[in-house]
Amino acid sequence: MSRNQIAGLIACGLMSVSAASHAFKLISEKEAALPDPPTALVVRGITRGPGIRMAAPDPDAAVTVPFNLKVIFQPRGGSKIDTSSVKVTYLKAQPIDLSGRIKSGLSEGGIDVKNAEAPSGSHAIQISVADSEGRKTSAVFTLKVAK
Repeated sequence: MSRNQIAGLIACGLMSVSAASHAFKLISEKEAALPDPPTALVVRGITRGPGIRMAAPDPDAAVTVPFNLKVIFQPRGGSKIDTSSVKVTYLKAQPIDLSGRIKSGLSEGGIDVKNAEAPSGSHAIQISVADSEGRKTSAVFTLKVAK
């Protein structure tokens, strides 16, 4: 291998390490500027489906960018989480599917994404999940991003 080929391989490796440590856009400025839904979505009721709990960021506190997004899925009754059922939606007048953006951090235990970015403001996110028994649950969390 020539020195130029070796240098090229090293540069590619450094670029991939650098890209991995950078933040990624969970929500873009353009998406945040879209109109909000006409009414607030309320999810209530008793369900036997999996539990969904926001572990980070704290839903009651504003976060700075970048932030870690951690959601815990809690299966019930010996069932398992069906990861193919997980859907993450940014609630706007025309809902935006964020599921593909969090795919790398998705597991049966939940969602664990590092270095996420979103514009300042409040962002309503709906997370839906089903278990191996077909029981579904949805929860809405408000992500508050500080200026």
